[in-house]
Amino acid sequence: MIRRPFECVFVSALIIPSALAGAPDPSKIGWSASGTEGAVAAGKPEAVAAGLSILLAGGNAADAAVATLLALSITDYGSFAIGAEVPILVYSAARKEVKVLSGMGGAPLDPAAVRWYMEHGIPTSGMKSAAVPAAPSACFAALKLFGTVSFEQAAAPALALLDVGREEWHPDLARTFRRLIERERETSGTREEKLQAARDRFYKGDIAAELEAWYIEQGGFLRKADLAAHETRLEDPVTAAYRGYTVCKCGPWTQGPYACQTLRLLEGFDLKSKGHLSADHIHLAVEAMKLALADRDEHYGDPLFVKVPMAELLSDEYTALRRPLIDPRKASRDVRPGDPIERRAIKGPGTLRPGPGGTTTCCVADRWGNVVAATPSGNPPYLKPGKTGVTHATRLSSLNTLAGHPNCIAPGKRPRITLTPTLVLKGSRPVFAVSVAGGDLQDQVTLNLLLDAIDFGMMPAEAVRAPRFSTEHHQDSFDPSADRKAAFKRHGSLRISQAVPQAVAGELKARGHDVSTTPGPIGHPVMLYLDEATGRVHAAGDPQAGRHAGAADDFKR
Repeated sequence: MIRRPFECVFVSALIIPSALAGAPDPSKIGWSASGTEGAVAAGKPEAVAAGLSILLAGGNAADAAVATLLALSITDYGSFAIGAEVPILVYSAARKEVKVLSGMGGAPLDPAAVRWYMEHGIPTSGMKSAAVPAAPSACFAALKLFGTVSFEQAAAPALALLDVGREEWHPDLARTFRRLIERERETSGTREEKLQAARDRFYKGDIAAELEAWYIEQGGFLRKADLAAHETRLEDPVTAAYRGYTVCKCGPWTQGPYACQTLRLLEGFDLKSKGHLSADHIHLAVEAMKLALADRDEHYGDPLFVKVPMAELLSDEYTALRRPLIDPRKASRDVRPGDPIERRAIKGPGTLRPGPGGTTTCCVADRWGNVVAATPSGNPPYLKPGKTGVTHATRLSSLNTLAGHPNCIAPGKRPRITLTPTLVLKGSRPVFAVSVAGGDLQDQVTLNLLLDAIDFGMMPAEAVRAPRFSTEHHQDSFDPSADRKAAFKRHGSLRISQAVPQAVAGELKARGHDVSTTPGPIGHPVMLYLDEATGRVHAAGDPQAGRHAGAADDFKR
């Protein structure tokens, strides 16, 4: 567990006033910051302030991340809801390792419900499209396994926001949070036992019963048994080496590993010599992404249900087979998944695709070297929340109904989601943390930022504002149709920021890319860089995309 010295004294001494007196003023939080006392990069400034208030009170990165996430479910509502999902990567300075908290719920356990989906399709709205709510459990797991504070302390900033809020569901959610705090307070035992008791009230107690009644009222398939069976799994990350760094991602129940596959392919090219945002830089990166995305759509799914050949997909042999498929002078318009088991560069024509969705961002580092990257999300459209104030989203639409496909719906199965936080190590120390909102764009934008930082030496404040590029040459991760060919978006597409020189755009068109430009942001990223030499954390969020960042140093008394 993440622990700092004298933790017992710290836990008893940390008091966060319910009104957050002395907390950072959100109006003074901008889009970039740096310091040695810890930093938060997220969505709205009020959520950044929530995380900073915990760091300033002595909490660690996990504590501050949970406070930020709970606040984001209010400030960034529409992009994240507390009844939705949040995969979390945690770096423990004490253990010098990265772990994954699988904050994703599954489909209903009832086989009859799954038969209904297979016969009628998975809806993209309404209660039948909701997975088991995973964010509360993930927050409790982060506090229990890696944090130092109580749920009451972590939830104080969110409750302050709810108590002054004007949405009709705010009082209901505040009441639910206070019921969890009540259970935590009345339970005897260790901090961890108190957290577990509070968590179980949501998933196994009276709150679960109220949720079940709401599910039935709304015509959904989820039941109290689904809530009781849910757990936040602690997993090892998928990793890949790139130019001396180790890139850590969540497993193939997310799209994350395809970023590792892309980087493995690109390691065979000297991007730096090509020049930043040159036609060669963009072309090679996009062509590598197309190959990795094809593998994502062909092979990825919940590894608890299907065998995903992850080691083979990231192997030297398979990478060497796939890299020659990248033509340096010509864009591919084909869908080309490979076969890592039989070691074939091309398996055959692929069949899949992805889209936007609702998501926000969260990265936190503390002064002891602990780091968290999380990507909280909740696909709209939302149902009006019931008496608990717990809004659910539509994540089951990231499964499909193609029998035999690795991402086909099954009882209890997690959807293969787009949510994909990133931690990057140098040796055993964290260097970068990235979180991006933007559905299928998430790892494409992450790739932009990592290349900007690793190959072209940019700091976060420069990287998050640099022009970006993306492709829709993939399946739509939010189309649950059994017809995966129909789910494919745009063959050969390439979208670039309007700031990319016209000459570069012209050269990319000449190579066969279907080029379009946009004046707006491509994705919504936040990024941290931890400078070991100075001990400073540099945090930034794309200001054009409404991201914010703050450093604890700037608000110390």
